[in-house]
Amino acid sequence: MNVYMKNKSTVAAIMISFAASFYCSEMKAGNPGRSGQAGASELLFDPWAGTSAFAGANSSCVSGIEAQFLNVAGTATLNRTEVILSSTDYLDGAGIHVSTVGFCQPVGETGALGLSLMSMNVGSINVTSYDYPEGGIGYFTPSIINIGASYAKRFTDNISGGLNVKLISEAISSVHAFGAAVDAGIQYVAGKQNNIHFGIALRNVGPSMAYSGDGLAFTTPLPGQNPGGSTETAQQRSQAYELPSLVSIGAAYDFYLAKDTGAKTSMHRITVAANFTSNSFTQDEEMIGLEYAYKTYFSLRAGYDYQTGIFNSLSNDPTNGGRLTVFTGFCAGATLQYAVGKKHTIFGISYAYRATNPYQGCHTIGIKMDL
Repeated sequence: MNVYMKNKSTVAAIMISFAASFYCSEMKAGNPGRSGQAGASELLFDPWAGTSAFAGANSSCVSGIEAQFLNVAGTATLNRTEVILSSTDYLDGAGIHVSTVGFCQPVGETGALGLSLMSMNVGSINVTSYDYPEGGIGYFTPSIINIGASYAKRFTDNISGGLNVKLISEAISSVHAFGAAVDAGIQYVAGKQNNIHFGIALRNVGPSMAYSGDGLAFTTPLPGQNPGGSTETAQQRSQAYELPSLVSIGAAYDFYLAKDTGAKTSMHRITVAANFTSNSFTQDEEMIGLEYAYKTYFSLRAGYDYQTGIFNSLSNDPTNGGRLTVFTGFCAGATLQYAVGKKHTIFGISYAYRATNPYQGCHTIGIKMDL
């Protein structure tokens, strides 16, 4: 028993020490000069209402299938089958819609498997060519799909870890790119009520991607041939692009108030969370979030995602101190859920809003069922 406690404390100490050293050494590690040089930027979009409304600050305490995006270790804390359907009006007014479905299933006493699929619909785009620069010859519809499969495990009552493998597909009718990425995460809880949370996550690590397909081919006359003579088909090579990898470190604290008479849970919970994210291809981010929950029925949350220049006007020049993203930082949302039946099946609905400029923000609605 003493050996077990010693090992548990050692692991926690190593994790917290690593987090502290990372904060000190990497606080300015963001690389705004490389903004726009990575591809597969949909990997940075949070499709879930609960974590979006928290501004992603809850990476240390997130649980269930929503944890697969922020910190996959959090899926291990789930003790029931969970299904979530989510729909996002991305950059309201831009005509972009994101649909996501997630499933998480406990495995054994300490493990959990998660599956998710995210599809981004950007609408139909006019086909143009050299002869028809204004279009009028048809439309094409880009296809952007991410599939995630994860496994997480509670190694002790305080420490969880997990791994998430993502398949990435970006395509139009004649050009496509396929890739894969890996996420890994650790969560640690402490305190008499397990109300102190720490978390570390590494996301979007994988080989570079490149486009290929018939759309990159063109015909050219064979050398020495007269006009109208024999031709050959040449294939152009697409420049490879990196994935938007990042490291995040978070912490959170739960305040439990007014215990419910005759119950083990508290009537009110207030969670304060913070997260630091070091991006490889853009600026670092500091997120803060606050959530209030009444029992398990209702929760209200808000957050702020700060980046350098967030209060300035939008700019495509990373050297002038302007804002490099359409998101202006503020996020908010709420969840309503209720248990029904003898098995206490939980049905819930969540909403999240993320402020942007331009456009009219991002609106996410999620429907959850815990079996």
